[in-house]
Amino acid sequence: MLTPENTLPADGAGGTLVGRAWTPGHAGGPGGPSPVVLRGDGVYDLSAVFPTLSELLDAADPAQAVRAAEGRRIGAVAEVLANTRADPDPGQPHFLAPADLQVIKAAGVTFAASMIERVIEEQAKGDPARAEGLRRTVVDAIGTDLRAVKPGSPEAAHLKSVLMAQGLWSQYLEVGIGPDAEVFTKAPVLAAVGTGRQIGIHPKSEWNNPEPEVVLAVTRRGEIVGATLGNDVNLRDFEGRSALLLSKAKDNNASCAIGPFIRLFDETFGLDDVRRCELTLRVEGEDGYVLSGSSSMAQISRDPTDLVAQTLNRNHQYPDGFLLFLGTLFAPTEDRDHPGGGFTHKLGDRVSIATPKLGALRNVVTHSDSAPPWEFGLGHLMRNLAARGLLGR
Repeated sequence: MLTPENTLPADGAGGTLVGRAWTPGHAGGPGGPSPVVLRGDGVYDLSAVFPTLSELLDAADPAQAVRAAEGRRIGAVAEVLANTRADPDPGQPHFLAPADLQVIKAAGVTFAASMIERVIEEQAKGDPARAEGLRRTVVDAIGTDLRAVKPGSPEAAHLKSVLMAQGLWSQYLEVGIGPDAEVFTKAPVLAAVGTGRQIGIHPKSEWNNPEPEVVLAVTRRGEIVGATLGNDVNLRDFEGRSALLLSKAKDNNASCAIGPFIRLFDETFGLDDVRRCELTLRVEGEDGYVLSGSSSMAQISRDPTDLVAQTLNRNHQYPDGFLLFLGTLFAPTEDRDHPGGGFTHKLGDRVSIATPKLGALRNVVTHSDSAPPWEFGLGHLMRNLAARGLLGR
């Protein structure tokens, strides 16, 4: 069960924490998803001022705007968290993923260690049994530390020419140390699941893993206004077979988890805190298996501001803003079941991604065809806001 102790940042509600919650009907009206803020005495519905979270984030100073909004208390933080689970009571408030109209984007191959693992996936053609032998070959040729190679630099161009001569150049190295970052659409608008919910693995995947990441909240003007946590659930076998299977490897029902809340930039938290984030990952299986890992933002190859600039520019616009996964250092290689088998998820795995400034994102693994289907889309949201009298404000 989710509690303030296992979910909130180390300083509790000391920062400006915003998100979304399903709120029951009020004053005879229908219920629906609402932007909320966490305060010392509870959770407050801000929909009377900001019908959508994207509109809230687009304010000139989101943190100040949230503080100025009175809001309507919908319950204690502990009460709403307790109902935030795979099967919430629909008559009581529960938290949702902190994203509504924002496009959900992701940057890939932004850390040297995971870059090498992507090369190994490609060379193994999605077969985990071949990974260990290939890992030795690739590491002997490339090394284990590419952090000193600045993407797009003359040194990176020289390394490319050397590796091409050895037949080891890869599309993953191209986006990892080349001038252009990999930025893709992770999930449709409104498709992300929040903390406490099930995350989906494609039932045909036999080699997959969690990807703990920091996720930026960015306005339509390209301003970074806050951050949260994300799990960019990844199918290593699908993507390893072909990069053209990226959408099937990344975008499945319940395969994008974001939360628990967006921490807005204010006097307690800013972009430098994002750059210093140390993420921890823990996977606990029903079979007693435990995997622990970490991802340090200090080791990212491209600065977050560079990734934002490569996402939003004169060639790409996002009128409702976007959320941007920043990539991960973590790529599990230890064997789970048998030598040479590597790591892969099992049904029922409990996954926790945490960092002191942003709290913890907690989910349980299932198959994507067994997770609750995504049914509340843009049309549903617009009709719901209209029925609640929140459009046109």
